[in-house]
Amino acid sequence: MNTPHEPDELLTIGEMGRRTGVAASALRYYEDLGLIASVRSAGNQRRYPRHMLRRVSLITVAKRLGMPLSDVDEAFGDVPMDSTPSHADWQRASRRWKARLEDRRRAIERLEHELTGCIGCGCLSLKACALLNPDDALAATGAGPRRLHVEDEDEDSAES
Repeated sequence: MNTPHEPDELLTIGEMGRRTGVAASALRYYEDLGLIASVRSAGNQRRYPRHMLRRVSLITVAKRLGMPLSDVDEAFGDVPMDSTPSHADWQRASRRWKARLEDRRRAIERLEHELTGCIGCGCLSLKACALLNPDDALAATGAGPRRLHVEDEDEDSAES
């Protein structure tokens, strides 16, 4: 029979790892990035508040989706780490995360459309490249797949 858990129960790094399937080294890394937090015991050992289980699980989901940890940090934004987050806290984070996923979906769809006729960086259609990159204009912006970051560059120039 399951025993009730106290909301202020603290978990060792080993317990956190077993419960989430995340290695202790990854937990320390997430903590270094400020994605999760622990407190220290009298013996200077990490102890994680029980509510960190959800944060670590969501980080794992984000990684499976290929989301950068910086996006996770942005989505968690104002979700408190020093107390159990409320339903409203998680709803706000969910809306931010959903918006970011929608942005990524649109960027992938745009890329899929632009790459029709091309595979990787080796073009299979000189006619298509002449339409997407007339006179090799993108060469001036540097080597590599320059069109992949059009959205990011637009955002950067908008912030300037």
